[in-house]
Formats: sequence, structure tokens, C-alpha cells
Amino acid sequence: MEIKTFGVIGAGQMGNGIAQVAAMNGLQIIMNDISDEFVTRGLDTIKKNLARSVSKGKLAENEKDVILARIQPSTDIKDMAAADFVVEAATENESLKFGIFKNLDHACPPAAILATNTSSIPIGRIAAQTGRPDKVIGMHFMNPVPVMKLVEVIRGLATSNETFEVTWQLAEAFGKTPAEASDYPGFIANRILLPMINEAVYCLYHGVGTRESIDTVMKLGMNHPMGPLALADLIGLDTCLAIMETLYEGFKDSKYRPCPLLRKYVEAGWLGKKTGKGFYDY
Repeated sequence: MEIKTFGVIGAGQMGNGIAQVAAMNGLQIIMNDISDEFVTRGLDTIKKNLARSVSKGKLAENEKDVILARIQPSTDIKDMAAADFVVEAATENESLKFGIFKNLDHACPPAAILATNTSSIPIGRIAAQTGRPDKVIGMHFMNPVPVMKLVEVIRGLATSNETFEVTWQLAEAFGKTPAEASDYPGFIANRILLPMINEAVYCLYHGVGTRESIDTVMKLGMNHPMGPLALADLIGLDTCLAIMETLYEGFKDSKYRPCPLLRKYVEAGWLGKKTGKGFYDY
């Protein structure tokens, strides 16, 4: 199956990064969000990223213009009728994603593959919202997408071998390293990462250490490039909480119980870097 037109649902932090990578690799892009404001903001982020690459000599000015010309902004999901492959990168909210996939199933041609960038929601549950569960798959990029090499590829119970192979090859064509994960809540990356972040929040909650001490221990003691609390701020505390709730709901195991402090910050609107305040001030 040849992929020529690539759709992205969501122009936020993950969506615009996925759109940028796909456009840099020659695909025509339809980048969709619920308003012109969000789409414009996503395009502005891509422009800034590409301009930075030009200033560093990694990209020619004319190449930047060619890449940007491949991206078609959209606020109507019906535009995805032209897409061969769509990645949903909306907020980590199950009911929201279910609605998007129901609409995509109606809007997209029967042969189109529908992928989700979900961090934790089981693929089978998302696929069940469509009439094409064999063509639904998890394609979980890491943040920031243009920099990070990993893509988790998650096959749902009904995902076909062809869908899996096309998705795997597409990840490789984007210059990424795909890794296969089974369809359980959190998959591999977030089943390991988020409980670690949650435990770091518990350490702060219980007064075991300050935010700086906790992050310093993990950076210098475990050679992590970023401390868990700073990383949580980068991911978004609302996203971290949503993933922990998915893990807790999926496994019914108390080790996945979200820390009350994490929930308190989210309820206060302290979501991390994107709101200017989380465990740190920005």
C-alpha cells in the first residue's frame, strides 16, 4: 500500500510534530484541529522548528518552503477523505478519541489506515468504534517528535498484518526506530515511565525530597537526561494523570494509583510547561 497523503488529527504539541516529520519526508499533509486558531498555532510551531534548522545549516531556505507547502490546514474532518493514512493525536481522553474514530471511519476511504498516537488507551477499544478494526493501529510517537527516534507500534486484536507492516515501514521511512508493543494499557513506554514519574510525585508529596533534589538524583544517579518532575511538566500533568488513570482502571492494581498531589495540580490548572506552571515555573 502506497501512502501519499497523510492526515493528522490534532495540531498541538504531538500533532504538529508528527505533521512536520511526515512533510519533511515528502508526504502531502492534512493537519486538522477544531479551530483555525489551533491549526495556525501548530503551523507556527512547525515554521519555527524549520527556521531553526535553516539557521543551523541543516536545511536550505527553499527546502523549508517546499515542506511547508505540503501541509494543508483543516478544521473539517471530512477533509480526511483524501488521506491514505491518518494519525489521531488529540488529547488523551477516551470519549474524545472514540468520537474522532467514529467520524474518521465515515470520512475516510475504506482502504485508509487509522492510527492513534494514544499514550495508554487500548487499541482494541478504539478500533471497536469503527467498521474497520483490521485497519486500526497504535502509532505512538515520543515527544518532541522531530527529535525522538522511537515509535511504538501497537497491534490491536483485530489489526491485520498488512496494516502492521505498512505502519512499521512508515515509521522507518520517517527515520524512526519502531518497536512492537502488545495491546495492554500504557503499552511498554508509559507502563514503565509513568509509574516512575508518579512515584517521584509521591516522593515530593511525602517530603522525601524537594523537586530539585528528586530530579538531580535521577539525572546524576541514574543518568536520565531530564528529571521525572521536569519531564512530567514537559509531557503535561493532565496527560500524566490521564495515563495513570488508564493504567489504574485497566489493571485494578494499587501500584498505579495516581498521586493525590498530581491530581491536585491538574485540578488547579497547573499542567506544566504549556500553562507556565507545574512542578516548576516557566
